[in-house]
Amino acid sequence: MHRFLLTLFLFAFATASARCEIRVPAYTAYIEPDPNGASVSENSGITSWKDNSNKVVWFGEIHTAGEIECEISMRLPKGQVSRLRLVVCGQTRDGEATGEDNGPVTMKFGSFRIPATGYQRFTLESLNAPGTPFGDIEALTLRGTAAEGAHFNLKPRRNAASVHLAYSVPSDRRIAAFYCEATGVETPVWTYIMVCGWNRGYLGMQVNSPTERRIIFSVWDGGNEGKDRAKVPMENRTVLLAKGDGVYTGDFGNEGTGGHSHLVFQWKTGEKQRFLVTAVPADATHTTYSGYYFHPDKRQWMLISSWKAPQTGGYLDGIYSFSENFGGSNGELQRKALYGNQWIMTSTNEWIEITATSFSHDDTGVADRLDRFMGVENDQFFLSNGGYIPGTMPFGKKFQRTPMGLLPVDVRELMSRLDSTTH
Repeated sequence: MHRFLLTLFLFAFATASARCEIRVPAYTAYIEPDPNGASVSENSGITSWKDNSNKVVWFGEIHTAGEIECEISMRLPKGQVSRLRLVVCGQTRDGEATGEDNGPVTMKFGSFRIPATGYQRFTLESLNAPGTPFGDIEALTLRGTAAEGAHFNLKPRRNAASVHLAYSVPSDRRIAAFYCEATGVETPVWTYIMVCGWNRGYLGMQVNSPTERRIIFSVWDGGNEGKDRAKVPMENRTVLLAKGDGVYTGDFGNEGTGGHSHLVFQWKTGEKQRFLVTAVPADATHTTYSGYYFHPDKRQWMLISSWKAPQTGGYLDGIYSFSENFGGSNGELQRKALYGNQWIMTSTNEWIEITATSFSHDDTGVADRLDRFMGVENDQFFLSNGGYIPGTMPFGKKFQRTPMGLLPVDVRELMSRLDSTTH
């Protein structure tokens, strides 16, 4: 009787494992090495895949080691044959499918052995002759023991989660200036390392293309318009007062509205960059916010821009930093930045070093992208997002770094010069 029950249990367990299935949409995959080497959309999946040098790649976190069966759902012209190869954990399986009239076809690759838990890469390659249709990919389907409990991002947003540092500052001080240093460690295209942020704007460095990088300073308008600055009344608009040499200024929208400025400059990955934001109340309802960047080639501080912002009249509130992947087609790549030597200057000209912060992330990091975390490295905070590497960090986790006590002399000198011009 006991043997019969054990056999029944094992049969039921094996059946349940075999039934475990995950359908991973094609629109969650990445194209490598050229992110634009095929079209990826929620409506059509992967189309226009024509170059054998480009591969289709999915990433997933496996929680149960074991066997996993893989197949691809795809669309092909009637009678057209496509041959593809799937690589998982160093194992290679080839598949073949022929187009039919009645919709998508299935290409089966058989079973792969997943020897350990953790993030795994599923790489689809073309074995077709150049110029022939590879097929339009709809989904990767996984079945078996290793599919049980596996985590994949199943949503069309392929960006890595944005990650943030919220600095702890004395609640009884009014902040007139915020100084912070940052080093880009992993900086693929479409990375924004925001260094000095507060409740009305932000200052940082961005990778816009393989050949262009920028220093960005933006200040939000007053009011609640989220997209179109043309709808913002003049009395609610942030107004440009001054800008540095070579700095472009204009409007922005779609994430609130306001005044935007940037300097095109090839700041270098691996080299520390230095930033300062100041706040000078103009009257009871307006504050002048200014962003400064220490130009590493000229070896001097330069103004990016100054803006008079309405509906404030105060100082800097809610200072923070963040790292963002603003273009999702290469959201599988890791982004990492160091943030250190943070200082605030109060309205009474007192300098205070900031050594405590807490971690947070955007909604993408709640359940979709779990490859996001922070820590302390070489007495600096670091943020990491993307890369499909282990490191999920709880929202709100607190960190402390060792005080350095080294506010640069040129920061004090800059603030002294600025103070003399405002009085």
